[in-house]
Amino acid sequence: MKHIGWLLLAGCCLQAAAQSQPPDSAATRLATSAGGPVDRTQLELRLEAVGKLLESSSAARQVEASGDARAKEKRDKARDIHKRALEAYRGGDLATSSRLLPEASVLMFEAVRLAAPEQVTAEKARHDFNARQESVKSLLAAYGRIASEKRDARAGETTRAIESSLAEAKQLGEGGRYVEGRAVLDRAYLVAKAAIGSVRQGDTLVRSLNFASKEEEYAYELDRNDTHRMLIKVLLDEKRGAADVERMVKGYVDKAGELRQQAEAAAAGKDWTGGIRLLEASTAELVRAIRNAGIYIPG
Repeated sequence: MKHIGWLLLAGCCLQAAAQSQPPDSAATRLATSAGGPVDRTQLELRLEAVGKLLESSSAARQVEASGDARAKEKRDKARDIHKRALEAYRGGDLATSSRLLPEASVLMFEAVRLAAPEQVTAEKARHDFNARQESVKSLLAAYGRIASEKRDARAGETTRAIESSLAEAKQLGEGGRYVEGRAVLDRAYLVAKAAIGSVRQGDTLVRSLNFASKEEEYAYELDRNDTHRMLIKVLLDEKRGAADVERMVKGYVDKAGELRQQAEAAAAGKDWTGGIRLLEASTAELVRAIRNAGIYIPG
């Protein structure tokens, strides 16, 4: 990704050069464009920088090595525009030269993106993987604290499941398999989030969680229900084809869906208390489904 960083730096330099204001000196030769005065010296530096970008930079080498016809076409167009900008400069038309240069740069940036889509995607996948990994670790630590406060005797089962997923994801990440690792982390994230919500359910029932209104409490329960629904979907996708698991959880999932619909109907009528009660019952059914799918979470 070195050439991407170089491009960003080059772009910043070009923009700074374009926006710089020259001193009021007789030695400074200016031309006027729509964007204001054009400094001949700064323009010359910009022409040189874009020329290097197109011809001798690591970005240029990446485009040449890629074999991507679209990338090469973009670069050729950028070269043509740069040539026209150079001719305009030599002919004294500084305004036209200054206007054309950004077009050449933009086309080259597009060429690089076409030349290295996998590299760019891999970098994003790595970043997303690392971010999700840290989120799971934070949730795991939070779950450990809350479970300890609640003295959940089976908290170790959930903790071990999350730790196992973290270890599996780490191994995948070390092998560069960030997309697969991210999927494992997503499951662990949902397990941790659902576990925290379930272990705190007692707080909700005794109202030690502070809500500004019944509507706010309903929104909390809705989010908790959504988390459990997403988790059971992930677990069933992983066990696709396992008829026995699907059969064991179907009844719970169907019942949870019915209760969720009733909760939404109650909320539509501003019956927040009824909606909360129904959502709690729906989530309880999902907890049973998740346990039958092989993951213990409290609730």
